[in-house]
Order: sequence, then structure tokens, then C-alpha cells
Amino acid sequence: MKSMGHSGGGNKGGLFLVLIFVILVAVTTFIALSLKVDTVDESLKNDSVIKTLIVLEDKKQVLFSDVFIYYPVSKRGALINILGNTGAIFKSLGRVDRIDAIYTEKGIDVFKSEIENLIGLPVPFYLEMSLSNFSELTDMLGGLKVFVPAPVDVKTDDGERWLLPSGSVTLDGSKINTYLTYSKSEETEAEVVDRRQNVILAFLSAVNRDSRTLLNKNNFPFYQKRISSNLSEKDLHKLFSEISNVDYERLIPQSITGSRRMVDGKELLFPFYDGQLIKDVVKQASNALVDLEDMSVNRIYVLEIQNGTLVQGLARNTAALLKSAGYDVLSTLNAERQDIEKTQIINHIGNADIAKNLGDFIHCTNIVDEEIKPDSEDNYDNGYETSSNVDFTIILGKDFDGRYVKNTGGK
Repeated sequence: MKSMGHSGGGNKGGLFLVLIFVILVAVTTFIALSLKVDTVDESLKNDSVIKTLIVLEDKKQVLFSDVFIYYPVSKRGALINILGNTGAIFKSLGRVDRIDAIYTEKGIDVFKSEIENLIGLPVPFYLEMSLSNFSELTDMLGGLKVFVPAPVDVKTDDGERWLLPSGSVTLDGSKINTYLTYSKSEETEAEVVDRRQNVILAFLSAVNRDSRTLLNKNNFPFYQKRISSNLSEKDLHKLFSEISNVDYERLIPQSITGSRRMVDGKELLFPFYDGQLIKDVVKQASNALVDLEDMSVNRIYVLEIQNGTLVQGLARNTAALLKSAGYDVLSTLNAERQDIEKTQIINHIGNADIAKNLGDFIHCTNIVDEEIKPDSEDNYDNGYETSSNVDFTIILGKDFDGRYVKNTGGK
């Protein structure tokens, strides 16, 4: 009897251990799910603008990274290029370095976190693609259409030959790899950045064009296998079903601007105004997608900047500031007077929303309209024509400190 009792106790003990194991598994699963990133639907409930980090890497080195900001209601979006040599004191590294060093040493999650700190906004989702997987995705999407300004025929020291035709061409996966990685001695860093930025534009264009094939439930798993993400397959499908509707022709890429300094033998780009400028640029781009109803918001607006002060170089420096925010500056010059007290924006196109958006960026509320006449034939922007060859003229006064207009009731 004692033996049987001992056996029964052993069975009960075993069942108890199994029960504990099951509970531990359930608790672990619950914790894992609770830590999982919000689904796309949940994210949209909290923020109507979708923000996604897109990273293309080769051998753990970042080729390019972009924050894609997209507003599903209007189908408008913005692309913020995060230059790899962007410098700062990064907590994750404990030193001053390039931001792409974080990706190499710490991985995509920490990299995304530091980018969130850089731009001042949360980025819930990421899409990570290796160069080889991106090549396969390119072929699956029927190629990517890019513009090659001149034929490429370059031979490397290893004997590899890079060949690309010129013009507006559709490149297959192999040629896209060449387009992304070739280098010419006469090509500037800015040209390389533009070339790689064009690829993400072409990718989003192809996603839009081939969305029916890509989003087919039988096909999507093959695309999904070539993309690493912090989303499940179901949520990734939802994300692509949203961003595939983007009006890619209105996407205007923007990059970080700053001053270059050598640190430990590396040339780093430090964003202007201790990083506040890039936060302002991203915030403005995100808010503009939601706040402005005019669909022409996504075209590039042309500015003339006049220096109405005795501060040397003020117009030129302000031009660099506004170019970083996505504006085109046609000219910088001295105003008729150099004793202007208040900064003024002259609106040549009759678009009050865009003028206010420009004013908000530099905290200028002194906005006046050019005397313009209705023109039923031209219908330029709001149905007006103007004698000016720019959209807005900014006359800088003594109240402008190089970044903001002071004492105007602004932020």
C-alpha cells in the first residue's frame, strides 16, 4: 500500500510539474505578445500618419535608410533620408560616431530607437532588406524604373565591370545592385545619396504599380520572406496594403543638413542647431500631410530670400536652412534697405495655407499677399497669375536670428 501511495504521489508530482511548465509557457507567450509592436490598425488609432523605417543593407553595412511618413487619407507621403555619416553622441554606443555604426554594432532595433531620438518622433515599424533580397524583390516587381543621366562603364580594381545604360530605364535586380553600389571618382557624395534615394522612390512606385499581384494572399508570403520586419506576416500585409496606395509622383525626398567636422579620422555630419532643425523639418513634413488640404502641398515651392540687415551671409545661410525643409531657393540677394526691422513673407501665388506653413517654420507671422489679378486661363495654384518668378519672397529683418523670427508671438 505504501508503494502504491508513493507511485500515486509521483504521478501527481509529475502532473504538477507539467502544469507549472504550461503556465510558464503561457505567461512567456503573453509577455512576448504584449511587448510586440502595435499592429498597423492599432497604430493608426493613435496616430493617423504611418511612419516606417526602410533600411537597405549589405553585409551589415547600411546602404541607405529612409523614414517614410505616409498619410493614408490623402495618399500623400514624405521621405526623410537619414545619412549614414550623421554624427552625434549616441547613448547606445557611448561615444561620438556615425549613426550607421549603431546598425552594424547594435542591430536594427537600437538603430531605429536612435533615429527616433534624432527626428523627435516615434517610428513604429521597420522594413529591413539585404541587397541580395532586394535584388530578388526587384525582379518579382518587374524591375525598378530609374533615371541614369549618363552611361556607366566602370571597371573596378578587381576586374569587375559595371555597365548601365543611360536615360529613363527599367533595371532588373542585378542591374539595380550595380546602380546601388557602383562608384565613380568624379561622382560627389550628394550624387551617390540622390542615386540611392531614387531607388526607394522607384521601389514605392513599383509597389503601387504591382499592388494587386503583391497583395494576393497566395503571393505575399514570397515577398514577405525577403523582408525583415517587426510585424507579423498579417500585419505586414496590412502595412503594404496601405502604403501601396501612395501617390509616389508627389513624394519629395528630404535629407538632413548640417556642418561637417572630422572626429577620430571620420568626417561626420552634425545636424544644424544641435539637432533641432531635423526635428522641425520632420515635424513640419508630418503635419503638412494632415493639415493642408491643398494637394499641391507636395510640389516644391520656389523662394527668393532677401537680406534686409547688415548681417553678412544671412540670406545664404537661411537658404541652406529652407532647402533642408524641402524648398527650392532661386536666389539670395540684398534687400533695397538694410535697416528692415520685421521679417516679411510675400505670398506671390495666393495660397494662404502654404504661406502659413512656410511662416510657421521660421516663426514669421508677417505675411502679405502680392497684388495679383484673377486669371481664368492659367489657374496657377489658387487661380491667380503673378509677375514674380518665385512663389514666395522672404525679406529678412533684424528680428530674425538665423533660425527663428523673434517676438512675433510664435513658438
